[in-house]
Amino acid sequence: MTAPAASSKTSATSNAGLVVYTYSGCDTCRRAVKWLRAHEVAFVEKPIRETPPTVAELRAMLARLGGATALKKLFNTSGQDYRAQKIGDRLPGLSEADALALLAANGNLVKRPFALGAGPRGEVGLVGFKEPDWQAALL
Repeated sequence: MTAPAASSKTSATSNAGLVVYTYSGCDTCRRAVKWLRAHEVAFVEKPIRETPPTVAELRAMLARLGGATALKKLFNTSGQDYRAQKIGDRLPGLSEADALALLAANGNLVKRPFALGAGPRGEVGLVGFKEPDWQAALL
């Protein structure tokens, strides 16, 4: 069951529950949403291109993924924008703040689906869709 869309100002610390950023043209995102619905996990879906995660949400996800060493995991490294902007070459020289600002400004750069918030087992931070990971975090 999907909750109604929330405003783009929802933060990682709000009581919005699980927020899942997706792109409608992304097959992996569609599979993740289908999986969530099949398992009756409540979530708010947001379009990642139009309303990218905020810097606060990206920072929260980064902390859940292991801190600054996990920064590259937040990037959609196979995306056209990533390649066109040569982010792979620039990333080692970017500060964490600059990298997070870049992601918050361009949802195409963010790895998706991007699920953050409160799940039934506590706080959740997932990027990409690997069913075993989602099952462990959400069921």
